[in-house]
Amino acid sequence: MRIWQKVTVSAIGLVVIGILLPWGDVRRALVALDPSIWPLVLLGFVAGHGAGVFKWRLFISTGRAMLRPIEAVRCYSAGLFANLCLPSIVGGDVLRMAMAGRLSGEPEGALWGGILDRLTDVLALILLIIAGSMATQQSLPEAQARLLGGGLLLAASLGAATLYLIGRTPLSRWPRRLRRPVARSLIAVRRLSRRPGVAVLGLILSLSIQGSFVLLNAQLGAAIGIDVPLAVWFLAWPLAKFAGLLPISLGGLAVREASLAGVLSPFGVPFSMGVLTSLLWQTVLIAGGLMGGATWFLLTRRDQQGGLIPTLFPRRKHG
Repeated sequence: MRIWQKVTVSAIGLVVIGILLPWGDVRRALVALDPSIWPLVLLGFVAGHGAGVFKWRLFISTGRAMLRPIEAVRCYSAGLFANLCLPSIVGGDVLRMAMAGRLSGEPEGALWGGILDRLTDVLALILLIIAGSMATQQSLPEAQARLLGGGLLLAASLGAATLYLIGRTPLSRWPRRLRRPVARSLIAVRRLSRRPGVAVLGLILSLSIQGSFVLLNAQLGAAIGIDVPLAVWFLAWPLAKFAGLLPISLGGLAVREASLAGVLSPFGVPFSMGVLTSLLWQTVLIAGGLMGGATWFLLTRRDQQGGLIPTLFPRRKHG
């Protein structure tokens, strides 16, 4: 979809959500929100992405794109900020890959590392959804539990079939626009399979990071009065994040909010509270992205002015 179409989808979604929301309930929930919760959630978000820097640097190093820790922070922060400015989170990934390739002199290694980093995040979300669905079926009426189990089984079957077709279909049979991303993903998986230790560590880190974001959203929900088992959040939030990754809106805006509220509603959560939780998380994303932009700016400025960074870490020269 073109950018103007994604903007239109997000705008229409936000207007519909705004019309449907009972603003009186939203106002009361915001008044009841403990002011100390939001800064703590933001701190947890920053800590999670601190671990994300380590994981991303681990993966790009498998492709011989070696970055110093301070350079990795700079590239990662730029990508985090770009998520606010570009039409999807993929744009942030592309920016940090480009910066890492330029700084390390190994653009190919930065590319494969970035793809592996994203693939492990997707796999971690799938595992969280499976675990959450198994733990929450007892909390639903029998009919809804069967519907949930059947839907997830269908999704798993379609996913397995898709992976099989991707692996078995020759690249010449794919549309030209899809050949390059399909080929890159397959090569990245093959490279990762040759280093099982890195694969396992990366997956553990992805599960920890995504799991911590689930806990942060659960904390936001509890702060505005949502009372559901923690397992429900391990089902609802990854599903909403997956919906936000679909290339049909501007960075998942409105789609993610509606998806989270829709998944939480069978567990007795009012639609307005689900939307409000997602919007509060959106403010955390914006604040975290702005902090990433400030970090990127400061590190770049100090580097250009010959400050601490080039003094302690002399820049490598690539022939």
